[in-house]
Amino acid sequence: MIRTALCASSVLLSLGLLLPLAAQAKVSAEQAAQLGTSLTAFGAERQGDAAKGIPDAGTGLQAPAGYSPGGFHVDPFAGEQPLRVIDAQNMAADDGNLSPGVKALLKAYPQSFKVPVYPSHRSFAAPSDIAANTRRNAEQATLAEGGNGLKDAYAGIPFPIPADGREAIWNHIARWQGRYIDEVSVTAQVTTSGSYSILRERIQLLSNYYNPKKNAGSLDNMLYSFASELLPPSRDVGRALLVHETIDQVAEPRSAWIYNPGQRRVRRAPTLAYDTPIDGIYADDTDMYNGATDRYDWKLVGKQSLLVPYHNYAMEKPGLKVDELVKPGHLNSDLSRWEMHRVWVVEATLRPGQRHVHAKRRFYLDEDSWYALMVENYDARGELWHVNLAFSKNAYEVPSITPVNLVYHDLIARTYTVIGLRNNEKAPRQFLLTPPPENYFTPASLRRKGTQ
Repeated sequence: MIRTALCASSVLLSLGLLLPLAAQAKVSAEQAAQLGTSLTAFGAERQGDAAKGIPDAGTGLQAPAGYSPGGFHVDPFAGEQPLRVIDAQNMAADDGNLSPGVKALLKAYPQSFKVPVYPSHRSFAAPSDIAANTRRNAEQATLAEGGNGLKDAYAGIPFPIPADGREAIWNHIARWQGRYIDEVSVTAQVTTSGSYSILRERIQLLSNYYNPKKNAGSLDNMLYSFASELLPPSRDVGRALLVHETIDQVAEPRSAWIYNPGQRRVRRAPTLAYDTPIDGIYADDTDMYNGATDRYDWKLVGKQSLLVPYHNYAMEKPGLKVDELVKPGHLNSDLSRWEMHRVWVVEATLRPGQRHVHAKRRFYLDEDSWYALMVENYDARGELWHVNLAFSKNAYEVPSITPVNLVYHDLIARTYTVIGLRNNEKAPRQFLLTPPPENYFTPASLRRKGTQ
């Protein structure tokens, strides 16, 4: 979202790469029948890989004892201990289990960055209506012309049996993460020395794509609405942002408005897209990747079993001080949790004649939830520049896989930005069933709130 914040499908993949873009997407009824049987409802391989420590797909998590709805999540795996801890000295033993980005972080911070490896749990689940919509999408959904949007997709994973990389990244963009989100959190921009500046804000996101009153024909090219407001102790307290996120951003770019309390007026925001810098990251790095896909050629490399950040409840422990989590170079590795999971590997290469600071990008999409858990961004010289990690957890009351902290590492500057610090807030991210009135996410409403 925007803010002021080699496998069972290999045959389909090889066939899909030979088809023209407009013909990709829909699968046959026989192929779709795999969903919920040999594949999960979202298209993951149900069977695990014992040799890699990956279990069979589960049926979700029950809320542990002590959890109160709306409160901080109780860690269902708090009693587990690491199977091993990988560091720069012993990483060679896990060479095949680590992505290039994680290896780069281990080498960049040999004394402090570690990968604590825990038992793997495939805890993802989604509501039954989302699973049913995903099955329908599999047989009906297509990419818009040029692959820049979706047609006949609604309220589920668009392409659970993907034919190419563009379909796979759309699964991430349109993944299930709840219908209405409301939270207060802190973003920290961390210098080389470990000092940081913070930005605290209220964030609200209302999904139009998952609106139960909509359907594929009534989305009006709207993916979601987003609003944020800066809170104390941030600079520019009261500054607010409103974004209307479109599905096909080539046909209709996202619209954004800013309320400036000093001027007491709402104005259209400058372009918030592609590599526009926003609070220490780039616009399309938000939520690991969002926005238009047209500047890149997309390749679905296949599946790989890798260690990825998963079930990171410890990072959101209430009352944890920022200084206990934010360290020079990276977050406190002792509080992180890594598990072995299968991921879809997607590569994006900048198209000839297009411009972007990232000439190549590699995404690692969780096969169960389609969330991009890790991203590697390369510069024009082909050097690895930014390594982005989504330290995730299972929000079992939704249910959905959701981020705890999003961390954007700059390997050259040795700085990073972390989004989603909620430890010292009254509550974590709220997943609500009742959204605000329909006119809430409008420029007029933004103006009214600013003058109250």
